Amino acid sequence: RNVDVMLAAGVKVTALFGPEHGIAGTQDQPTVADSRDQATGLPVFSLYANSRFRLTPEMLRGVDMLVFDIQDVGVRFFTYNCTMLFAMEAAAKANLPFYVLDRPDPITGLHVEGPMLDPDLQGITGCFNLPVRHGLTPGELATMGNAERKWNADLHVIKMQSWERGNWFDSTGLPWVDPSPNMRSLNAATLYPGLALIESSKNYSVGRGTDAPFEQIGAEWVHGVELAEFLNARYIPGVRVYPTHLNAKT
Repeated sequence: RNVDVMLAAGVKVTALFGPEHGIAGTQDQPTVADSRDQATGLPVFSLYANSRFRLTPEMLRGVDMLVFDIQDVGVRFFTYNCTMLFAMEAAAKANLPFYVLDRPDPITGLHVEGPMLDPDLQGITGCFNLPVRHGLTPGELATMGNAERKWNADLHVIKMQSWERGNWFDSTGLPWVDPSPNMRSLNAATLYPGLALIESSKNYSVGRGTDAPFEQIGAEWVHGVELAEFLNARYIPGVRVYPTHLNAKT
């Protein structure tokens, strides 16, 4: 883990901060509690606990810099974006350096698609005026957010080597590590901007609880065969739709 590498290199780590799915990216629940890392004994402060999404002054006691190193999926409503921006804002207020260890946008940095965020709908699933598929790396988003919000944070982006904007994640040679319990493949990440855009709709499933979340949808009012025939008749390049039957929790 990155924390183990930092400790082995002699970095004094005083606290860990976890996003929506915890520091291991494995928790899938409405709220994540504070805890303690079993391997190191370090306190783990949750930034997804009972609508508490921001760092508090108490969390930052004994901290002299913050490091963000989390894989994003290139989509506005994936909450890690706002976890990073909220943390950088807190670092700016506390006059702490903020380091972003940049990572690839897995669905490329070339494709920018979808509607912009309505200003009155800002929250943990959207805190910056971006399209759904934003085409930015975490470091680029941090740089833009710091400039446009005029936080004047002491931001340091540790850039990647050899990444090009047109690269999909599978062309990087890096292993896929699930950034969240249901984001299990590049295929899921590619479909996620569209399938999950209307996930809050009543009685609509994006496949959570199945073996292929974000790769299939379901609802009692959907006629799978007819829908597949309709979509396939549009001949969307590279896309083929198949009817299926879901037995999963929505």
